[in-house]
Amino acid sequence: GGPRRLLLVSNSTLHGGGYLGHCQQHIQSFLGQKVKRVLFIPYALHDRDAYARTAREKFESLGYGLDSIHESYDPVEAVRKSEAIFIGGGNTFRLLKALYDNSLIHEIRKRVLEDGIPYMGSSAGTNVATISINTTNDMPIVYPPSLQALGLVPFNINPHYLDPDVKSTHMGETREERIRQYHEEPNTPPVLGLREGAMLLVEGDKATLQGVTGARLFLRGKKPTEHEPGTDFSFLLTDNNPLNL
Repeated sequence: GGPRRLLLVSNSTLHGGGYLGHCQQHIQSFLGQKVKRVLFIPYALHDRDAYARTAREKFESLGYGLDSIHESYDPVEAVRKSEAIFIGGGNTFRLLKALYDNSLIHEIRKRVLEDGIPYMGSSAGTNVATISINTTNDMPIVYPPSLQALGLVPFNINPHYLDPDVKSTHMGETREERIRQYHEEPNTPPVLGLREGAMLLVEGDKATLQGVTGARLFLRGKKPTEHEPGTDFSFLLTDNNPLNL
């Protein structure tokens, strides 16, 4: 095994670019030369065949083979044999339910945290890498058995984080207000708001903000703070986790 290695991307597509185009260099540097094939988990979207085709095309263009778990006879065995895992975006509730339905929560945790294989997530795939999906933006279109997720890091992430539009007349809650409501509940972990174009690289006990946009960090009972690419977020990995995952 080895230390955990995670690349947690806010979004799959950035305005003006193609699928994973904005982070393809990060992907190549993250997976490196050793990884030959990536196991793709397309459970967040309904049309898994089309999703797998899109992902396969991208990863093959970067020099990696791609196997989609939905084409596997035994999903658990596919995870056990995988060299690297990529979970794509879509609906987080649908994704988490499928991970539970296929008995993959424990298996993925073991492969990533004990065996040290690289894990990449984008959007919903980033959400499920954290403690829980409580801070997803998605509608609960299906009912997973729990909101607890993979727990590969001891905090939560809000992908596609949006700042309030000062010119907007919309009176609904801002993303910041919704995260504050989450933190009104006891023992809730930090939430990292990743703007589109941002990603978090985790290597062992080191976490670094990468990409072209910043992030906003929410700690329970404190004012949110603004952070630029290059920020060292390692302290988020070592803080005592109130949920003891």
